Parts: sequence; structure tokens; C-alpha cells
Amino acid sequence: MSLQDEKPFEEWVRLEQPRLGARVVAASDEFFGAKERLIEPREPVFIPDKYDEHGKWMDGWETRRRRTPGHDWCIVRLGMPGVVHGLDIDTRHFTGNYPPYASVDGAVSDEDVPGDGGWRELHPRVELGPDAHHYLPVRHGPAVTHVRLNIFPDGGVARLRIYGEIRPDWSRFDRDAAIDLLALEHGGRARRASDEHFGSMRHLNLPGRGVNMGDGWETARRRGPGHDWCVLKLGHPGIVERVEIDTAHFKGNYPDRASLQAALVTEDAHDVDRVVAESHRWPVLLPESKLGPDARHVFSELPDLGPVSHVRLSIYPDGGVSRLRIFGKLVP
Repeated sequence: MSLQDEKPFEEWVRLEQPRLGARVVAASDEFFGAKERLIEPREPVFIPDKYDEHGKWMDGWETRRRRTPGHDWCIVRLGMPGVVHGLDIDTRHFTGNYPPYASVDGAVSDEDVPGDGGWRELHPRVELGPDAHHYLPVRHGPAVTHVRLNIFPDGGVARLRIYGEIRPDWSRFDRDAAIDLLALEHGGRARRASDEHFGSMRHLNLPGRGVNMGDGWETARRRGPGHDWCVLKLGHPGIVERVEIDTAHFKGNYPDRASLQAALVTEDAHDVDRVVAESHRWPVLLPESKLGPDARHVFSELPDLGPVSHVRLSIYPDGGVSRLRIFGKLVP
């Protein structure tokens, strides 16, 4: 895989997001750049004339020049356990001060900083370049709670992105209580959408309400026939009891109507194209229903479709939805 491939892991969840509870808990050194910047959600920037008491300000984690043996490292505690499928070690804006090599380890621990014996390799040492994304696939393995970035011997990294899937411990859940089966923290994720011109489908199941109009799924203005849609996978199969379609912040661009279809998909979950192609034939969970601007729309009179694992949200004809909640009870 080329180091410059365009976002190859976008189908997965970004596990390092602070809004999911992820934190940078330790680093060997952070003299030039604070360790917390490593998982800052916004894109890194370069400000030519910005300096602080330590020297040139850089938008990333940066250690001092190492004059002794060893290497530097930084530990991220994930907000929720997850299986890592890909990494992006981003050295943007670091040119003469990037690390020439890096490796990444994972661990499972209840402690903020795991002990030395609990780490396993997620990706072996790899050569890095200046001012670039470095997309690294990770072979399938068990869920981890911590990720450690090792840099050799020192230097600066703008961002670390950790792509994977959240794996809740379902044994801890009350199967008689309704939960949001689609919630990101419960392993739900968007799979495909007809259009994402103004806002990503991956915003639909984020925690909390949308913070602004950019924190939702919004399509381009439709000028021809048809309507827009999004197919999403629940974190666990369940029986749906209530749904909520939230158009928070969408006032002049909310969909006029929306509908939901749902099904229990038993084929290979990685065969996304086939799942999407069949989704328009799934049973109706919510018929076309009127929506309004900047409001939560709760629907509880739903047919009993039995256990479902996927939903298809259709909006008519286009527009923006902030959040989609699918409340139901877990099934084995």
C-alpha cells in the first residue's frame, strides 16, 4: 500500500477521538509539543511566525533531540476497547524534525498506563517520511484498550489516527433494557450513503446531539428524481422498539420526510456492496414520515420485524440529519 493512498481506512471508526473518551495518558518527553496534540480532532496547521518559550511552536507531539540511547514513545488510552484495523502516522509540517522510524503497540489494561509486560506489536518498525500521511494496515487481532506510538529515536508527529471497530463487553448489558443499538459506543457504524457532500454519514451515531450543522449527515441539493439514503450496521442485533431522527441545527435544509427499513443480514458482513444493493427491498420499519426543522422526532409505533442487524435511512428528497438513534433490546 502506498504511503499516500487516499484515506484507505475510512470505513472504520476513529478510535482515538476525544469525544469517545480517548486520552493521551503518558509520553517519554513533550518538550516542544504537548502530547495531547497527537489526537487533536482538527487537522494540523503550520503557523510560520509562532514561537513559545521552548522554541518553534508545532501543531503536534514533539520531543527534544535525544542525546542518549533509547527512543521516545506516547501512550493513548482509548475511550472504549476496539479492534485496530489501520493507522495513520501523520508527519504533516514536520520536515527536518520528523522521526525516521516508528512502530505501534497495543495493550489491554484497567490502568491508565499499562506495565511493560502487557504490550503486543500492532505494526512493526516502519520508515517514515517528512510532511506526509503514513497509512499502515493492522492484521486482525483482539481488542485493545491502549495504543503506544514508538518513534526512533525522537522527533515530532502531528497526529495519530487509529481506525478500527468498537467491541463492547456485551455480557455486562441488561438484555431486558432498551439501548441505542446504533450508537457508536455500542459498535454501530455507517456503511454507505448516496451522498455526503456537506456532512459525513459517520456523524449520525456519534455521542450526544450535534454541536452545529457541520456535525451531521447532509447531502447536496437534489435536482433530479429520487431521494438520498444511508445504510447503517447496528452494533449488535436487536428488536427495535423506538427510533429518533434528530434534525438539530438543520432549519432551511432538513429533509421533508424520512423512512426506515431494517433487516437481519446474515451474509458476510464485509460484503458491503451486496448488503447495500439489497437494502431497498428490506421490510419497512418506519413508513415515510414528516420531519420538521431543528427538532427530535421520536417514533415508537413500529411494526415487530423481529431481530435486525442493519437499517436503511431514506430522506426525501435530500437534506441534513444530525443524529439517528435506534433503541431496542439485544438478542442472542
